[in-house]
Amino acid sequence: MPNPAATQRILITGASGYIGNRLLYLLLDTDHDVVSMVRRPDQFKAAYEKEHTVCYGDTTDYDSLVTALKDIDTAFYFVHSLAEGDDFIESEKQSALNFVKAAEHNNVKRIVYLGGLFDDSTPLSLHLQSRKEVGDIIRQSSIDSITFRASIIIGSGSLSYELIRNLTERLPIMITPKWVRELAQPIGIKDVLRYLEDSITLPIDDHMIFEIGGSDRVSYSDIMKEYAKQRGLKRFIIPVPILSPKLSSLWLSLITPIYAQIGKKLIHSITSATVVKTVEHTYQYFPFKPLSISEAISRTLEQEDQDFLKSHWASSYSSSNYHDNWVEDSKGNKLIYTKKIHINLSKEHTFYPIQSIGGKNGWYFASWIWRLRGVIDVVLGGPGSKRGRKHSLHLNQGDFLDWWRVLIINPNQQLRLFAEMKLPGRAWLDFSLHEISSSQTELVISAIFEPKGLIGRLYWYALYPIHFYIFSGLLTKIKYLALQHASKTAP
Repeated sequence: MPNPAATQRILITGASGYIGNRLLYLLLDTDHDVVSMVRRPDQFKAAYEKEHTVCYGDTTDYDSLVTALKDIDTAFYFVHSLAEGDDFIESEKQSALNFVKAAEHNNVKRIVYLGGLFDDSTPLSLHLQSRKEVGDIIRQSSIDSITFRASIIIGSGSLSYELIRNLTERLPIMITPKWVRELAQPIGIKDVLRYLEDSITLPIDDHMIFEIGGSDRVSYSDIMKEYAKQRGLKRFIIPVPILSPKLSSLWLSLITPIYAQIGKKLIHSITSATVVKTVEHTYQYFPFKPLSISEAISRTLEQEDQDFLKSHWASSYSSSNYHDNWVEDSKGNKLIYTKKIHINLSKEHTFYPIQSIGGKNGWYFASWIWRLRGVIDVVLGGPGSKRGRKHSLHLNQGDFLDWWRVLIINPNQQLRLFAEMKLPGRAWLDFSLHEISSSQTELVISAIFEPKGLIGRLYWYALYPIHFYIFSGLLTKIKYLALQHASKTAP
């Protein structure tokens, strides 16, 4: 079996998707020469931090694939059509045929494909049937290939995980159909990425299939219970023999952000157990122990917190990403309400009133609402606004600020505060600055809330009109104070 070169030129299809993007981040820290294939290269480059080769490619456009696959050693195939109509199988088959033909034209050495785990002895859903047929097309080519078949992937952004997360977060009591009790072998995204990275240099000389899963065999109900346990939520799951996949998917479209078309395909795929039957074969080539379901969920939640701490809202919600002056979004468990304003001043002048906010200086707008919230917090046993602020003109990381704690302070860049008040969840207030020019700044203010269960969500949406009112006035007042400061300090 030939041993592939340690350093290769690698193509990642679907680099803007969940798996492709995570693998891209990982491989860009290696010696490999990595190429991202996406349908909107300019948009992808603008949103991506690390410099690397980005090319246009569409699996329905054969010529674009011939160009994208030129000089490629290993190609990762992460293409699916879940969002399309019921004819998505033919679309996926044609995409795979185009890709294989273009890969053979360019003498690509290896194709790595990530598909779904299924049981050949049972009827397959349309979704799993398409995954199987795509794998068959790849293995019928003259190019060596590795096919991974995975069950539920546990990681922020995975469709199955987000379905489980949203159901568990939103519903204290769940009346669940039969599919929730089917056995699965969920695998953490960390382990999936390790399999994918190791597959680049794995010695092979033909087509190989590996079933991959975590170390536990559990039902969807068990996963929900473990997730609820780690989030500190009490959940009651009541099994019933009714609710067809069609009814379940329509119901999911009302309860979760996953709309009916995708939800229907996901649920129809859960008609039988999806567990690994070839553990010894996989371990022979990839000798490491995958995470348990508890470890996979714990790592996902920890990673979301780490990513959140690194995020800079002015970059996430700058004028290049959205055109309205307000937006509501979510990242993992966190709900975000954001507003922005343009100020014809430098970041230094704009940041001055931000670093002076709170304590005796007040909160600039609707002060009576801030004071009332402080009183309510004291009644509930929180610190309220009695602590004030440690310094009148500057802040340091870790300082208290009324009922807030300074989590991040980057002068002229960002101030993020963590709420220490009594809440049905966790809350942050973020001020971020984005330089448009040397004399123009975009100020982005965000209320971020991680609700704890249904009560937390009701609390968040009840405050929606208050956020809209306060933030509009607060941004206007900060602009006024920044202009006033600039005029006083002008030479």
